[in-house]
Amino acid sequence: MDRLIDRTCRGLEILIVAALAIMVVMVFGNVVLRYAFNSGITASEELSRWLFVWMTFIGAVIAIRERGHLGTDALVARLPRAGRLACYGVSHVLMLFVCGLVFKGAWEQTRINWTTTSAVTEWSMAIFYASGLTFAVLGGVVLAFNLWRLASGRVGDDELVGMNESEEQK
Repeated sequence: MDRLIDRTCRGLEILIVAALAIMVVMVFGNVVLRYAFNSGITASEELSRWLFVWMTFIGAVIAIRERGHLGTDALVARLPRAGRLACYGVSHVLMLFVCGLVFKGAWEQTRINWTTTSAVTEWSMAIFYASGLTFAVLGGVVLAFNLWRLASGRVGDDELVGMNESEEQK
């Protein structure tokens, strides 16, 4: 399961790179077309916004896997191993709960906007809100797997403090 999650995150990283490249080409192309030829790509702004939202949610899944979200270890680092284990478990249960809330809200928005189309491309707005569904499902899988590892005693001491050092401090 660990390998599957790692491969999935690697695939998501490739998707993020592709989305960023598409955004750069569309926005740069649109700037050149507007400046040099007094025209432009009408859908460029809308598609860039959609890709940015998708990149944000996909990146959040990768950050969950790599423990890359912001955090502080002032209290947890001072606790004994049992206290760190308890904090790890509670934090993951709370994050799973939040994933459930995001899923519920994104599901409702996806359903509501299924027949609503965007202004320029006239694609279903459900595509936009499905980014939250994707995050909630994939993030929930990663968190549930981490909880299973905790329950089976396979979580190392280095993982119990749920943050990484800043790049500036290395």
